[in-house]
Amino acid sequence: MKIKSVVALLIIAGAYAPALYADDLAAEVDALRALLFETRQNYEKRISDLEARLARTEQIASSARRDASEAFEIAEQTAIDQTSGAAAANTFNPSAGAVLFGRYANVDQTWEEIPGFLPAGEIGTGESGFSLGEAEINLKANVDDRFFGNLTFALADESGEVEVELEEAWVQSTGLPAGLGATGGRFFSAAGYLNQSHRHTDDFADRPLPYQAFFGGQYRVDGVQVRWIAPTPLLLELGGELNWGGGFPATGNAESSPGAHTLFAKIGGDVGASNSWQAGLAWLSADVIESGDTATFSGDSDMTIFDVVWKWAPNGNSASRNFKIQGEYFRRDETGIFDGIAYDGEQTGWYLQSVWQFAPRWRVGVRHDAVNADNGPLLAGTELEDPGRRSSRDSLMLDWSPSEFSRLRLQYTNDQVLSATDQQWFLQYIMSIGAHGAHAF
Repeated sequence: MKIKSVVALLIIAGAYAPALYADDLAAEVDALRALLFETRQNYEKRISDLEARLARTEQIASSARRDASEAFEIAEQTAIDQTSGAAAANTFNPSAGAVLFGRYANVDQTWEEIPGFLPAGEIGTGESGFSLGEAEINLKANVDDRFFGNLTFALADESGEVEVELEEAWVQSTGLPAGLGATGGRFFSAAGYLNQSHRHTDDFADRPLPYQAFFGGQYRVDGVQVRWIAPTPLLLELGGELNWGGGFPATGNAESSPGAHTLFAKIGGDVGASNSWQAGLAWLSADVIESGDTATFSGDSDMTIFDVVWKWAPNGNSASRNFKIQGEYFRRDETGIFDGIAYDGEQTGWYLQSVWQFAPRWRVGVRHDAVNADNGPLLAGTELEDPGRRSSRDSLMLDWSPSEFSRLRLQYTNDQVLSATDQQWFLQYIMSIGAHGAHAF
């Protein structure tokens, strides 16, 4: 009986199983159909988005091609206009700048000559009171891909009349190979560290005594200069100059051979991340015909100049703090005829100065400068009579620079150029307008 019951149950279960399996299969098919439909919708949406992005990209590319075509046409027309001479005067955009000087001075004992030296150029203390210095105007720009040009002239008020002086007018090569460079025209000589700098970059209100005595303030060359920088780890620069001009102590001539020539060498480098240095040696030889107040000297003037500069700035950043010490030594040998007397003289001079920027915009500096003449006993009673002592000064300055374009300076000088000592005070302003190039080391 029990066996019959079990068999009956198995027959009933077998009859209902296919029906249950068919229901599960239908549900799974419906789920797959729904998933396929959803996937198709997502795919079609992505295709639609890609087609829209492609259309926008094609539109942007078309606009870019149109702009490029217009730009090419403008550039082509500009080139045609420049070639035909129809371009504007400022096509090459020369940088223009001006530097304004002025000062107030309290000087009891003025001088315009240094004992034992022939006066020349811009030397002396100047008068007491307020005075306008030179207004320096500068224009510079690339001439083309091979040359760079510079023009600097100064405007000064001399006894109520405005005088114009051409300070610099030179062209410089920009594409010579093997570290070579060439400059032609009127330029500041490389004879001496300070000589190559404009006055507004000086650290004191006046040039050191050796520059006033030997160069009349600054030595300029009318001629050519060639430089060569060696491919060495340290800076090594060699160069020479030929001068046909009349910048003191040279005398201009109209001959094919120059009246003066200069040889110079510079070497320098870094010491760690905070220190750098440079040393220089120069030799200047000039044929001189120079007139003093009552006499004339003609002969040869040979000068040797040694300079050294050391700079410190924390990790090379000079914005907040820095220190600089520099010095130069001059020695000149002259032979010739002075006032009908055979002359063989020797003069020396040197200065040493240091400047410390102790806070942003504030600097303090100290300088000692001196010159000495040994012209021999035959020139007693003339302008070149030996003074029997050296001329010297000690200066202390404090300046404040609200920006890189402006500076106010207070300077005290204990002056012993003449036999009597003079206590002098100067208050100077220097203001730059327009473009202002970077300064050399």
